[in-house]
Amino acid sequence: MLAKRIIPCLDCKDGRVVKGIRFLELRDAGDPGALAKAYNRAGADELVMLDISASREGRATLMRTVAQVARKLFIPLTVGGGVRTLEDAGRLLAAGADKIAINTGAVENPPLIAALAASLGSQAVVVAIDARRVRNSKSETRTSGNESAANADLNFRASGGNQAGAAGTRWEVVTYGGTKPTGLDALEWARRVESLGAGEILLTSMDADGTQNGFDCELTAAISGAVHIPVIASGGAGTPEHFAEVFLRGRADAALAASIFHFETHSIRSLKEFLRAKGVPVRLD
Repeated sequence: MLAKRIIPCLDCKDGRVVKGIRFLELRDAGDPGALAKAYNRAGADELVMLDISASREGRATLMRTVAQVARKLFIPLTVGGGVRTLEDAGRLLAAGADKIAINTGAVENPPLIAALAASLGSQAVVVAIDARRVRNSKSETRTSGNESAANADLNFRASGGNQAGAAGTRWEVVTYGGTKPTGLDALEWARRVESLGAGEILLTSMDADGTQNGFDCELTAAISGAVHIPVIASGGAGTPEHFAEVFLRGRADAALAASIFHFETHSIRSLKEFLRAKGVPVRLD
């Protein structure tokens, strides 16, 4: 089995790393260059940098910040935020990115995925999917959101983690930093981006993001079972147990987190040692 990857994420706004809950209530988490250098030393497998306001504000990712981060790294760097054209992607690569993440631009112009794959190679194209749970069954509407989510998770656990959308659950793709519903079914969109040439999917649960209550293993397992390319799970990491769950139950190939690392709740080294003890293959230097 291939080693599972641990990937810190730098959500950047105005040249600073920020972190919030479900993309809201942002608080400062530090200097991107300093954090990148620290994660490089700490044993991170890769690093992701996302300019979280680029699509909403209609501007390009700040090249200076990308270059600042890239100079500190000897591990792969994925950068996203406001990528709309091949030229946008080219500027990010020139600034030091190894992979390009595209989200809103892919939804609004799906052929761009194929164009990027043809120009850069699929290995350099990461399609980010932000998904929110849609509860549309009659039985779910009679319960609270927390009860519905709990029931869905119980069904998922009872199935051994292999159901794609237990109890009729589905997820909708959202764009513009989680502010705009698209009507796209997340599983169908994941299959489509793979067919267009994406080499990897960065999957964020909008319901779990920033909560530190655990990854959405049901969503992650559903997407992982729908495609043949690697899936990076994102949103909700709070403890080492959450990482073990998303690898073992969620079938993720990699797990991305921010708060747990930025605020030094856990170190990457201790996390990897915990995962290895749980039987999850990881790279330990």
